[in-house]
Amino acid sequence: MTTTTWEAPPLAPIAQPRPTRTRSGVLPTLWLGVVAVLLFWWTGTPTATGTSPGGALMSLGELAGLLASYLVCAQLLLIGRVPWFERGIGFDRLVAWHRSLGTSVVLLVLTHVALMILGGSLLDGLSVWSEVPSVLATQPYLWPALIGTVLFLAVGVSSARLARRHLSYEVWFAVHLTIYVGIFLAFAHQVAGGTHFVDSPVARGLWVLLYAGTAAALLTWRVVLPLLSHRRYGLRVSAVVPEANGLASVWVHGRGLSRLEARGGQFFLVRFLTPGHRATAHPYSLSLAPTDEHLRFTIGALGDHSTAVADLRPGTKVLVEGPFGHFTADRATSDRVLLVAGGAGIGPVRALAEELLAQGRQLVVLHRARDAAGLALAAEFTPSPSLTYLPVPGRRAQLGHDPLDPQHLGWLVPDIASRDVFVCGPPAMVDAVARSARALGVPRSAIHREELDS
Repeated sequence: MTTTTWEAPPLAPIAQPRPTRTRSGVLPTLWLGVVAVLLFWWTGTPTATGTSPGGALMSLGELAGLLASYLVCAQLLLIGRVPWFERGIGFDRLVAWHRSLGTSVVLLVLTHVALMILGGSLLDGLSVWSEVPSVLATQPYLWPALIGTVLFLAVGVSSARLARRHLSYEVWFAVHLTIYVGIFLAFAHQVAGGTHFVDSPVARGLWVLLYAGTAAALLTWRVVLPLLSHRRYGLRVSAVVPEANGLASVWVHGRGLSRLEARGGQFFLVRFLTPGHRATAHPYSLSLAPTDEHLRFTIGALGDHSTAVADLRPGTKVLVEGPFGHFTADRATSDRVLLVAGGAGIGPVRALAEELLAQGRQLVVLHRARDAAGLALAAEFTPSPSLTYLPVPGRRAQLGHDPLDPQHLGWLVPDIASRDVFVCGPPAMVDAVARSARALGVPRSAIHREELDS
């Protein structure tokens, strides 16, 4: 197949419905769970427990363990592709919450271990260093807990920003998978020896239900439904088309793709079923309004996985999850819109522009690139009364100024204060545009961001 076979049409209006926004009850639900755990701990703790320092410390240690266990389930559900969570919060925020909860879980696990050892040493009249081998010798169910704790710490350390810089995605992902073993071992430790569970079949049953429900959600939305979707849509790579320096478009062919109800600006988690790609799924945005037979992803070479995309062969099977994301046309409140794209951000901006034009909006597309060779998809932005395309190639040192600072951005788009601003690209560029837009009078609620990390 030649590149011209897969040349996308210029932007043209395609009718798209405006979905209604949903109110999120996710955060209140998570807090309600925390309150439920606190009540469960309080009602299940004997009054006499707090009469001695050792008993009080162990009781607080049990609370830390219960909260850690609950938050682990919440953490998994946040990235479990559960539609209610994603519609209410958005995939990017869910991932951010997942990371934040991960830090909280590790700290709670360490707190649990420290308080249990310290409290036990006070009750047993032993030193802290003698308490650990003593309880391991007399309470064998603690060995799984010890192994689980080590796994939690390994995952926490590997997820730290400094460690991520030195670990390949594949190594990080493999370490991350061990958290499921750690969760199972911690769960087994709790139901076998936890003070609140040993003598309470009801409490044990509710705790089993929490973990079983979490596992069922993960299996349903991360395994079963994606496999059924793969069988239904029959997605395969039909072509890989170089677009610009470091960017290539992957055309994916399937059947009945309108049932995905994907929208411009959204992304999918894409897994190419070929060596080097099969083990991991990565987020790639649509760069063209989807048809019933085709999806297109324009991908920048930001890492090992995305760089290798250029070598995919036609016929490669594709597994997708989604669509995800709230970087969509329904967020615009004005009939005048500025779209700013940098690097691979031109893909979602191109698809979003198509939908905004369909709604009758008046668009300015500002396309930032390091040089003219990096202006991918530029030919698809055909100027019209409703569309103004402003390519801005060149590094700041070459230009002698920053085209995205308030002065120059205001010169490029004089009426920016009356527009919604959608910006997609590297985090630093997105931050710069957001700051400049605010300085030029754009309300915070009218600035819509989508960051592309490597």
